[in-house]
Amino acid sequence: MESRGMKIWDLTVQVCLPTFTILGFLLTSLKLPQYGVISGLISQIFWASAAYRAWKEANQWGIVLTSIVATLIFIYGVINYWFL
Repeated sequence: MESRGMKIWDLTVQVCLPTFTILGFLLTSLKLPQYGVISGLISQIFWASAAYRAWKEANQWGIVLTSIVATLIFIYGVINYWFL
């Protein structure tokens, strides 16, 4: 049985994952990549949670690998646009 905290987290993931991902794509498309990479990096928190659950429940390791690589790319983007 799922705890109330897990239900709230699941709902948070379901809302924030597409919101921050789409916002990242939109900001990048609007020629604001410095903000797009921030939004994309925030979305990776929720992608990592969904990826971990998919891996544990259905042995979906591809989403875990993709999430790790995307996180590294977004970290590079943040460093590139905000610190260099």
